Amino acid sequence: MSRRIYFDNAATSFPKPKEVLEAMTHYATHLGASPGRGGYAEAKEAERLLDQCRHRINQLIGGDPAHPQQIIFTLNATDALNLAIRGLVPDSQGRAHVITTWLDHNSVLRPFNLLAKCNGAEVTRLRCDPTTGLVDPENVRQAIRPDTCLIAIVHGSNVTGTLQPISEIGCIAQAHDVPLLVDAAQTLGHVPVQVQDDHIDLLAFPGHKGLLGPLGTGGLYIRPGLERRMRTVRAGGTGSVSELDVQPDFLPDRFETGSHNAIGLIGLSEAIRWIQNQGVKKLWRHEQELIGTMIDGLGTNPRLTWFGPRSLDCRCGVFSVRIAGFDQPQILSDVLEREFGLLTRSGLHCAPLAHKTIGTDQLGGTTRLSFGPFLSTDDIRCATTAILEISDRCATVA
Repeated sequence: MSRRIYFDNAATSFPKPKEVLEAMTHYATHLGASPGRGGYAEAKEAERLLDQCRHRINQLIGGDPAHPQQIIFTLNATDALNLAIRGLVPDSQGRAHVITTWLDHNSVLRPFNLLAKCNGAEVTRLRCDPTTGLVDPENVRQAIRPDTCLIAIVHGSNVTGTLQPISEIGCIAQAHDVPLLVDAAQTLGHVPVQVQDDHIDLLAFPGHKGLLGPLGTGGLYIRPGLERRMRTVRAGGTGSVSELDVQPDFLPDRFETGSHNAIGLIGLSEAIRWIQNQGVKKLWRHEQELIGTMIDGLGTNPRLTWFGPRSLDCRCGVFSVRIAGFDQPQILSDVLEREFGLLTRSGLHCAPLAHKTIGTDQLGGTTRLSFGPFLSTDDIRCATTAILEISDRCATVA
């Protein structure tokens, strides 16, 4: 196929704004220095660009303008989630209780299970509605115990596209003085997120998905003051207070060790600037238009099953589908690529309990199509036409 349409933005976004590559190329060809590791002009400029990235992220998520240092750079969202989880859940044997949901990603499920195995932590996994994927905030309230030390909720499901009622859950967590960790891997850059308005204590995010930056970038927002309750789980060089052989106690250095991925973060900074220039609300309206086109196009074909909310209000641009006659979802992905030039991802998507919720865990999962800002409604129509054509073809054969 000469025309190929990328529908795997939930894994990583493509294409990126041209400004991202330009910024990375400029760093590689004109700067090259490690930020905060030298007093010469190139090192200072690299440090300024990293600081600019931190400020832009803080502004994007509605953080306190006086505290951009609450943005901690990480390798990706998984790294950020681990930093938060290991920082707040006690590492010694004893009573510690954590809450998550069946729609959450292995980036939360696996660290929680590891803590249960090694430290005896108790994990409550809240079931979600099998049709919509939504968790009832009241179930979160009822699950909180005196020893609950963390609630971790995925904002947007990477399987069903479900958007959880984060603000409502945040109010409940705040009322019980339990930190709320939000996994924004599928939402930041797509959906407006405001950490103060939504009562989010910790926000983990990748730089390479909705934020349109390069792989190997990400971050963790920590609500001002919460860092005093967190342990440092990594230690090493920071380029600051080098006369001390203990980790600095100030942010961001307390949680950032070693040399930064400067070239990646400088690219991420320009991606965020592109998003800010476009406007997150405008990008979200565009994505909702794509979602509406997808919902209308898929319709109610009896041989086609698609999962997640039918409402624009509580879903993002992630769609999982199955067609009767395709026992293995990867075969459908292969047909979509070979015959229609559509690039999708099939499988369990690192979210086994989400697939168990929708009943696809023993079927090899689903075929997933996920949206980005450079897709058009015509692209969506190409996808729905292809899926329905394949479905009708299977019906004829049957």
